[in-house]
Amino acid sequence: MFTELDSKQKTPDREKATLQYWNERQIFPKSISNREKEKAKEWIFYEGPPTANGKPGVHHVQARAYKDLFPRFKTMQGFLVRRKAGWDCHGLPVELEVEKKLGFKDKADIEKYGVEPFNKMCRESVMEYEQAWREMTERIGFWVNLDEAYMTMTNNFVESVWWSLKKLWDKGLLYQGYKVVPYCAKDGTPLSSHEVSQGYKNVVDSSIYVRFPLKKNTRNELPDGTSLLVWTTTPWTLPGNVAAAVSPDLNYVIVEHESGPVLICESLVEKVFGEGTKALGGSGLRGSDLVGLEYDAPYNDLELEKPGHRIITGDFVTAEDGTGIVHIAPAFGADDMIVGQQNDLPVVRPVNNAGKFVEGVKLVAGLWFKDADPKIIEDLEARGLLFKKLDYEHSYPHCWR
Repeated sequence: MFTELDSKQKTPDREKATLQYWNERQIFPKSISNREKEKAKEWIFYEGPPTANGKPGVHHVQARAYKDLFPRFKTMQGFLVRRKAGWDCHGLPVELEVEKKLGFKDKADIEKYGVEPFNKMCRESVMEYEQAWREMTERIGFWVNLDEAYMTMTNNFVESVWWSLKKLWDKGLLYQGYKVVPYCAKDGTPLSSHEVSQGYKNVVDSSIYVRFPLKKNTRNELPDGTSLLVWTTTPWTLPGNVAAAVSPDLNYVIVEHESGPVLICESLVEKVFGEGTKALGGSGLRGSDLVGLEYDAPYNDLELEKPGHRIITGDFVTAEDGTGIVHIAPAFGADDMIVGQQNDLPVVRPVNNAGKFVEGVKLVAGLWFKDADPKIIEDLEARGLLFKKLDYEHSYPHCWR
């Protein structure tokens, strides 16, 4: 398989001559046919498929170098390595390309245009740059069978995926449940962690301190009318609240305020109320002592499937920011979902797939979720539940598209 070339040739000329030598003598096909004649043991290689409707870049050269290394090594060890290429024909890269051509802005435009004609255009665009990929693949000396490549949009490939899911189902390995993932309401699709990392922006949001009034007092240490003081940087998530989390190891105290007594982490009293503020004497409790106390949630529009609106513990609760009491909305946070499942809490979904509040949430029904912040804050203040509002700058993920 090695070329007999003049060592004095310049590098580009030598590379061109090597490729020509391989092609003229069918070196790659022979590496397969020779092993077939020998009835060699097969080493399976299916290429992780790139998307052919985008032009190849230098990062694809790097990936293909890695992909080429192992099949060559296994071939040299005597294995039969067919090296089947593949094309990824599904997903957002293909759809976004077609959306740009049609001037679409969101998922609703696709549905209005028609899913069937849109899919047809996607299929037609899939192999737009196939020739460029072939030329790059050959130029870097990557041996892979492009003529018999698998394509993820073909029926037999799709059927193979359903076949594997059916096997998992038959073995009882599938279940239905909730998982919190980053989501783009514009495209109506979750985002991968890689996509999310491309879209972080520094934004200024309203952070608010909200009173959650405790129900009938079952602790002698707590005065009547005590409220939990909860801090959140996402007021729009409050209609999804189902619990309040404390740290089991932190100390909590009562601070008397004009709005009534409030419960807060002891080490955060001065940070929230100001220097010199003192807690009521003898009011200290560990977070673990508060578990199970019930409170009146700021919003009760949506019916809970299971008991909620009670204090739980969470190992993610700290005394670094806020009040040491965290508002829990399982539909809107991974930590919230995990602690919700651990405590058998309900999942309330006040926002639909289009990013708007459902009709059941009367105050903000139909509003885009972020547009609801001012209205919720105004409502909390009118009902005497808003303790304080501050601007808060933080890095927040946005869809890169």
